[in-house]
Amino acid sequence: MLLRGIYRALPAAAVAALLATTATTSPAAAHQGRDPGRWAGGWGSSLIAAFPDYFGEPNWSGGFDNHSVRQVVRLSRGGSTVRIRVSNVYGDGPLRLTGATIGRAAEGAAVRAGSLRSVTFRGRQSTVVPAGREASSDTVALRVSPLERLTVTLYFDGPTGPATFHPFATATVYRADGDHRFDRDAAAFDETSTSSYYLSGVDVSGPTKGSRGTVVAFGDSITDGALSTLDADNRYPDELAERLVAAGRPTGVVNAGIGGNKVLTDLPGFGTAGVERFRRDALSQPGVRTVIVLEGINDIGGGEAAGTPVTAAQLIAGHQALIRAAHWRGVRIIGATVTPSKGCPYPGYDTARGEAVRDALNHWIRTSGEYDAVFDYDRALADPDDPDRMRAEFDAGDALHPNDAGMRAMAEAVDLDLL
Repeated sequence: MLLRGIYRALPAAAVAALLATTATTSPAAAHQGRDPGRWAGGWGSSLIAAFPDYFGEPNWSGGFDNHSVRQVVRLSRGGSTVRIRVSNVYGDGPLRLTGATIGRAAEGAAVRAGSLRSVTFRGRQSTVVPAGREASSDTVALRVSPLERLTVTLYFDGPTGPATFHPFATATVYRADGDHRFDRDAAAFDETSTSSYYLSGVDVSGPTKGSRGTVVAFGDSITDGALSTLDADNRYPDELAERLVAAGRPTGVVNAGIGGNKVLTDLPGFGTAGVERFRRDALSQPGVRTVIVLEGINDIGGGEAAGTPVTAAQLIAGHQALIRAAHWRGVRIIGATVTPSKGCPYPGYDTARGEAVRDALNHWIRTSGEYDAVFDYDRALADPDDPDRMRAEFDAGDALHPNDAGMRAMAEAVDLDLL
């Protein structure tokens, strides 16, 4: 097969996943499966396998038993109906969801009066999601506006087993003992977490003038919004959604970032390699038209720290694999340059050899013409007097992750016309 030539530097599992993407689905069939005229991604999250003690930060991914879990999400676009997606991709057995509700968020875990709606699956309140699968709910009639916040509550009346989850939600998630799906007030939700659980998407449909489908921001902790302000929706994809709304261009924006994620390899706690999860987390989003890829710094830094340095050629091969997969599915793919890390205290993230790899990768992204377009996040964040280092006013404190102002600068580096 002609496509195999670009995969020689990739792990065997990654080759299999991406060849499955290209070999089993024609472009026309892929478009039909996404149903771009009906649904767009209003909000999304990429999930990983349970990791209950996340590097010293406990969470609830060990599972639930007679618990209600309430999560607040902000939609990137509006519409007349919504649906939720529940993921058991990393479960070790069937996930039994007793029921769910959705409504307009009030303060904290509270819900606005008159807005709570029951969520059904094939006409039933409960559903079973097989291990390795995701379930979409039935349509819920709820008119929503761009940037509106919704509350989704999932209730599990029995043990779930290990939870498929997202460790860096950058948002407060609430838990209560017992069934509190229909509670308007927040009194029962007396436990909190900053990770989210099972919820992989909230999709929106309905007539929206000038609707442009879905943009997926695919990447690592920088896309994920690590170290941006909790509960403030200041991640760069959030800021991009705000720009699109202000410009009168209603577009779904889905955040497919995972903290610590790599292009080429898996690592427990940091998710499946980008080349393996790309089909599910990016190309399978409803209404997807464009994917922005920002990833590679963890391959570089992690490889340096482990004494197994990655080469620019290997990273370029990984990016080429993503490009081929997107183009086969008829999706536009935009490369984002990898941002600075000089001065970063984490082992491996500030080395001369690693910087040379980052420079070579960024040169290829900018000049090869293989991506459909390029957003230069590196130059947007770099200190003009020391281009390998992030500008002080954009640094969240570790010389690697942007703060809220840096996230805004990234979003402002996006040419909306190229989306």
